[in-house]
Amino acid sequence: MRAPIRVLIVDDDPAVCSGLAFILKHAARDEIEVVATAHNGAEAITAVQSHRVDVVLMDIQMPQMDGITATTNIRALPDPPQVLILTTVETADEPVRAAAAGAIGFLLKSEDPERYIQGIRDVAAGEGTLSPRTSRQLMHYIGADETGARRQAAQRALAQLTDRELDVAKLVAGGLSNAEIAGELYLSASTVKTHLSAIQDKLQVDNRVLIAVEVTRALG
Repeated sequence: MRAPIRVLIVDDDPAVCSGLAFILKHAARDEIEVVATAHNGAEAITAVQSHRVDVVLMDIQMPQMDGITATTNIRALPDPPQVLILTTVETADEPVRAAAAGAIGFLLKSEDPERYIQGIRDVAAGEGTLSPRTSRQLMHYIGADETGARRQAAQRALAQLTDRELDVAKLVAGGLSNAEIAGELYLSASTVKTHLSAIQDKLQVDNRVLIAVEVTRALG
């Protein structure tokens, strides 16, 4: 039997932590184990150092230390857990800065339980996650906030991609998972991963959220 995915929940609202822990315990059965909760970034770092954690569910706006700073510090630790940001996407730059800090997943706090569970699975596997709902909101804010210079730079970056790589990048921006991209383009999962690696190298980004950002900047 596969070991459960060990999760740390970080949110400054104890009710949110309790609610998420309850959802994951009852909806994910034995697949996910909530090992601890924390209410600010400093507590999150301590919890990661005290527990073996696979995935951190991280709020952004918190007292004492925000989620972006905490993500930077956590990802700098030896053998760090992956970070999945829980967001309301109220501003354009917070998710982008969090992705640059090392977060590889973004979900809205209002997502349904199954999306949380699938997102945790994907992030634990190192694939990252960006749901269609999160993608639409994130891309709306990014698209409305881009300058001409940024758009032109993104267009030059995307021009390096092959036609197939561009197809994959567009589907990433649409919030599709690796498995969904494979089905859409009639590719194997390993081929999708190969394309994603090439896309990240050419765009000089290190996760699917930043791929989505560059696609949105370039194509609007």
